[in-house]
Amino acid sequence: MDWDGLRYVLAVGSEGTLAGAARALGVNHTTVLRRIAAFEDAAGVRLFERLPSGYVPTEAGEALIDAARQIDTTVTGLERRLAGQDLRLSGSLRVTTADTLMASLLPEMLSEFRAAHPGIVVEVGVSNVMLNLTKRDADVAIRTAVDPPQTLVGRRIAAIAYGVYASRAYLDRTPAPRKSWHSHAWLLPDDSLAGTVAARWFRREMPDVAVAGRADSLLALRDLATAGLGLAALPRYLGDLSPGLVRLGDPGIPPSSALWILTHEDLRRTARVRAFTEFMAQAFVRRRGRLEGK
Repeated sequence: MDWDGLRYVLAVGSEGTLAGAARALGVNHTTVLRRIAAFEDAAGVRLFERLPSGYVPTEAGEALIDAARQIDTTVTGLERRLAGQDLRLSGSLRVTTADTLMASLLPEMLSEFRAAHPGIVVEVGVSNVMLNLTKRDADVAIRTAVDPPQTLVGRRIAAIAYGVYASRAYLDRTPAPRKSWHSHAWLLPDDSLAGTVAARWFRREMPDVAVAGRADSLLALRDLATAGLGLAALPRYLGDLSPGLVRLGDPGIPPSSALWILTHEDLRRTARVRAFTEFMAQAFVRRRGRLEGK
């Protein structure tokens, strides 16, 4: 059996389309089509029904996908355990983090880490979604969270303080008092960020404010506020470092969210993971005042 071909079968079964599988595997649409057809020919069985809505597994396909999923879990577990025995201070290190941190504190810190450990190449994935460290989508996560996943281990660095920000252009044309929050137009997180501390606070404390816009990223809300559309509640580490914004005050969002540096249990003793997490923890501690708004 073509073991590598199982990756393509699993990707199509998980994504439901050739295009989705191609994105997940980092290949083109034609490659996925060719590999699935070759696998079916070699196995002598049809694995998917080709429907207008996508690829639907046949009974044989379902059985094979279940087996492939178990193999994938076994292989990624082996990869983690082997990587956890790596004692070299060199090689690639995959880090997932949020756009707000990459737009504020992290570039300077990553430059400092590079100077201290030139043999380690950091690959940064910027996303507002916590990648799956169990499947080695990343080696380290630097994230703000209320409760990080129980499958990960790491260190809580600091609480996250929020402030209310607006551009000078918005303030110049708006007669309302600066801290009369209900008299202003607001820029709010959209439904994709409904679980964040800021979004929950708005729903609870200010459900009826005038909304000037929404976005799926706090960085986008920062940019909209800079353009003068309205007020935005942003982490202090982002808002205070944005030259186009003025901080108007504390919105009263409780500091229940915190910054965490996380990795998987199997990777915590890998030399480059340990070096990175310890270095970044110390670098963040030196910047704790920015994170906590002090």
